[in-house]
Amino acid sequence: MNQLFNQFEKEEIKLIKKLNTPSKIQDFLNGLKINFGENKETCLSPRSVLKERKAHCVEGALLAATILRFHNQEPLIMDFEANKHDFDHVVALFKRNGFWGAIGKTNHAVLRYREPIYKTPRELAISFFHEYFLNKNGKKTLRSYSKPINLKIFDKKNWMTSHEEPWYIPEYLVDAKHYPILNKKPFVS
Repeated sequence: MNQLFNQFEKEEIKLIKKLNTPSKIQDFLNGLKINFGENKETCLSPRSVLKERKAHCVEGALLAATILRFHNQEPLIMDFEANKHDFDHVVALFKRNGFWGAIGKTNHAVLRYREPIYKTPRELAISFFHEYFLNKNGKKTLRSYSKPINLKIFDKKNWMTSHEEPWYIPEYLVDAKHYPILNKKPFVS
């Protein structure tokens, strides 16, 4: 077993071993309570999410990336930025047969799982556009996405198992280069 996972308890490893496909990971995330941060905003580490059995989108994406990593995939996430009237979102990314898919935690079912059918991260990001809207008026709010971020860059900070909340990850996402979903030029056929 990878030494990065030595700090997880036996029961946690047993669970992670069972979650050996992206769809099983998504089902597990769906079963977690939504972390509304009742007392304060949180950024729980993957290990803390396993202990508390609740997560919001960043926490769910970090856990999904951790589980994918255990199963020999890169721990990748992608950040979505919405307009000022909506919330940003984060998903974990995975590849199957050269195609991209996504795993996500949210209280909006349409912003969760994506089958690995997208040729590029941009294609995958665009697949979220139509479902990313305000309930009150249906206006589309998704504006940009980041390139895939490999969480290995945070390994020295022990992001997977730390008792400290890894706020440096969402802070990194805010500063990461994002690419617009919308083109300023209108589409002409």
